[in-house]
Formats: sequence, C-alpha cells, structure tokens
Amino acid sequence: MDAVAPALLAAQAIGRVGNYFNQELFGGPTSLPWGLEIAPQFRPPGYVQYATFQPTFLYELIFDLALAAALVWLGHHRTVRPPGLFALYVTGYSAFRIFEEALRVDPSEHFLGLRLNMYVASAVALGGTAWFWQTQRRPRSGTPAPGTPQAMRPASASQDRQ
Repeated sequence: MDAVAPALLAAQAIGRVGNYFNQELFGGPTSLPWGLEIAPQFRPPGYVQYATFQPTFLYELIFDLALAAALVWLGHHRTVRPPGLFALYVTGYSAFRIFEEALRVDPSEHFLGLRLNMYVASAVALGGTAWFWQTQRRPRSGTPAPGTPQAMRPASASQDRQ
C-alpha cells in the first residue's frame, strides 16, 4: 500500500489534465492572472456572465504531485511504519479536497449549506489521521511494548539494541 500511494497521486494528477480539456471541475469566478477561460456552454447556471474561473483541477494536479514527492521523501528519509504512507495519502488528499470543494461551483448535493463532498472528505481525513496515528504508535512485531520488564523481553529484542 505504501509503494502504491505516490503512484496513485501521480495517476490522479494525470487525470486532472483531462478536466482541462473537458472544461470541467473548475472553481468560482476569479480575476487572478491564472484564471481559466471557460466556454459559455460549460459554465454552470448562474455563472454565464463570468469568463474566467479558478482552475481547481490545476490546484489538485500540483498538490497531487507535491504530496507524491513528500511521500517518497518520507519513505526514504524517515521511519514510517506500514501502511503509514498510505494513511498519509488518504489524509492529505482528503484534506485537500475540503479546500477544493470550497472553491468549486459545479452542481453537487448540499447538506446544511455545504457540499456533501466536504463532509465525506472531512470524515475520510479524520479517519486517515487516526489510521496513521494508530499505525505509528503500535509496536513492531517482535518488539516488546514500552514498559515491558527486561526479564519478559524476547532474547532477540535485547540483542537488537546491542
């Protein structure tokens, strides 16, 4: 799972390029210099008078590649117990989706004034955070739990420290 996480992010980033050509999954109107011009037939109802929109798929493409690079770096430079990198992928991607959903204007189901996707992303981000925390705090197999008396530790555990 840890080895797949950066590749999934790279694949998702490549998929976002299709959103550009399809003129879909963009955010609200903007006057920013990188605003994306959307053809009138692709603009959602109520936004026909605006010409440029937030390119949320571009933001996601950049974020996906940055998170993939961060996961590869963490995997090589830090001790992250499996499936910790995958849990970080789930957490990071979902947390970014909360931001992205706040910008988007395409039709979506709403609940209590927010897009349903924001609730799902929030729940998954919290779940991913808990999953990462749980995987990083459990002892490795064969390693005694903290506080285990020396006499109860397996011989291999005391030899590992020498």
